[in-house]
Amino acid sequence: MDPNYQASLKSAETEDWVDLHIIRPFCYHLSKWFARLDIHPNSVTIASMFVGAGSAFFFAQGCYYYEGWCGLVCNLIAILMLMVADIFDCTDGQLARMTGKKSRMGRILDGLAGFTWAVPIYCALTYRFYVHHDIEFSWIGLADTQQNALIATAVVFVLALISGFVGQAGQQRLADYYIQVHLFFMKGEKGSELDNSARQQEIYDTMPADAKWIERAFQKSYIDYTRQQEKATPEFQRLMRVLRQRYGSSDQIPQQIRDEFRRESLPLIKWNGLLTFNFRTAWLFLFCLLDVPVLNFLFEIIAMSILACYVNRRHERFSRRIADQVEATHQA
Repeated sequence: MDPNYQASLKSAETEDWVDLHIIRPFCYHLSKWFARLDIHPNSVTIASMFVGAGSAFFFAQGCYYYEGWCGLVCNLIAILMLMVADIFDCTDGQLARMTGKKSRMGRILDGLAGFTWAVPIYCALTYRFYVHHDIEFSWIGLADTQQNALIATAVVFVLALISGFVGQAGQQRLADYYIQVHLFFMKGEKGSELDNSARQQEIYDTMPADAKWIERAFQKSYIDYTRQQEKATPEFQRLMRVLRQRYGSSDQIPQQIRDEFRRESLPLIKWNGLLTFNFRTAWLFLFCLLDVPVLNFLFEIIAMSILACYVNRRHERFSRRIADQVEATHQA
């Protein structure tokens, strides 16, 4: 593997096969081009937000079953735009590592990028269901009346809210956290972007009085983002408290403990990768092309929630065991 390419990655261990062998190499060459043009990583992130959100217009169109070839083309454009948005979202991190232009704002923007895509896309899919629902109504034997369409759309809107805010947002937030946790035990604090809400609150409290409102808003949202990550991982938070009490700074954590955590975490990283963009979005594309996008909401709520629960429980289980071992050793 090209050492320059490898240096642009967080770690090959935390990338899935598609990212490592297809998307990331392409993003690496794109990053080199952006670097020559002196384009800032945050600009790339913002571009990804606009392109991803813009795909919602095309996702709102029915596909071939409802709108023929024109609908199919619109859906393919939507898929292409969302893929471009993801490429930009991957490129910004590699560009930041290549150029040394890492920033707290960049980290916050990166965490918000997927959210800015999901909200308009899920709203567009809800509208799409209101306009095109013959397939779903035929499945449940429901008459296609205005009243039934409005009631069914209201139900789908609730599903979209659960799927987007509880499902996708929560699952990807957890997946991102576990990647940073793995990097923390693999490379140390400097090799990861493992943040905590207490530190982020300190940054917010010490922001200058003349700080821009948008910076304050982003920082406030990031505090909530990290708090939600911590709330979902109580046993891991306990492990970190035990390690801080026992060893002080993170640099003093024995290599033996780091290796044990990494050994337990590595098999789980493969499952964790399914919670990120590639796997879940492939299903979105499939359901849209089949003209039943409402199934994407059900898939997110049921299948992806089961997967997220599995990853979370396994991670919490070995975090608790390692914390117990450290406490037992200290008491002995």
